[in-house]
Amino acid sequence: MQQYIKATASEVANLWTSYMNASSSNGMLSYFKENVEDEDIRELLNIAYDLSAFALKTTSQLLTESASPVPKGFSEQDVNITAPRLYTDTYTLFYAINLHNLVMTHCANGISQSSHEDIYNFYTELLRKANSLHMQAISIAQKKGVYVSPPSIPTPETVNFVKKDSFLNGWFGDKRPLLAVEIAQFYANIERNVLGAATILGFAQVAESKDIKEYLLKGNNIAKKHVSNFSHYLEKSYIPVPMGSDSYVTESSQVSPFSDKLMLFYTIGMITQGIAFYGMSIATNARRDITTLYAKLSSEIALYAEEGIKLMIHKDWFEEPPRMVDRKDLIQKGKD
Repeated sequence: MQQYIKATASEVANLWTSYMNASSSNGMLSYFKENVEDEDIRELLNIAYDLSAFALKTTSQLLTESASPVPKGFSEQDVNITAPRLYTDTYTLFYAINLHNLVMTHCANGISQSSHEDIYNFYTELLRKANSLHMQAISIAQKKGVYVSPPSIPTPETVNFVKKDSFLNGWFGDKRPLLAVEIAQFYANIERNVLGAATILGFAQVAESKDIKEYLLKGNNIAKKHVSNFSHYLEKSYIPVPMGSDSYVTESSQVSPFSDKLMLFYTIGMITQGIAFYGMSIATNARRDITTLYAKLSSEIALYAEEGIKLMIHKDWFEEPPRMVDRKDLIQKGKD
């Protein structure tokens, strides 16, 4: 029988992150599936809940087999499924679309960094199931007339080559029209920020701690500002802008469905994912003004995420991710 080889640092990091993400989404889905009214969306959320439970159980097993501690994450105490509806059915549908988009991205990273067959197979299976749920969610949104497709652009008749450095202009001189990839990135980042703003607004309505409520309101304003920045570029190019609405959030404010700890963790998670997507946008844009904009906004939300982590540390909620041993500390202990 082949001896099990300890998981690599990359594998442990990915499994730890997968567990924490599945733990938070499992709690949120348990609430959403009990409060949604639309039967099609309810069926989708039930399947999504089962998938998150599968990810939670499997990552726990894989971490244990690798002699790595399993995070505490979140429990039933962090969710109140009997709380009044905080979000509309349309919101929960877009939540499911965005969730499984993120799961697919994380799985692709997990697969590329896995050398153990069982871990590799786990992420492959999770990717397949998340992909199916993502397509199912989009189909439901299309069926209900709430899905907004990215814009189309005129198709060039010939292949062209760039002749001038002005292709890179942004601050000065004539600016060329937006490339298809730049439009796609603006569009996707607007959609993510619209959903994020609605999520944080709902959280702020029901948060119990004053400092967390203030932090969430600040995040809502930042997300709206980023939407405005991205929309400006699309509007100047006469491209339709995807619109969101505060109507995603109900008027409920009496009983929170989620603990402040869960809402703060989820908010920080959205921000760190946003930084990654902005980095991708920088890498795929070729106009100086656009890359500068993404760099500036990335810095802003990085500071906001740091502020949130400090809040979690202050409240003794921040679980330390797996890390290397402190050699200096070990050496010092050996001297004592």
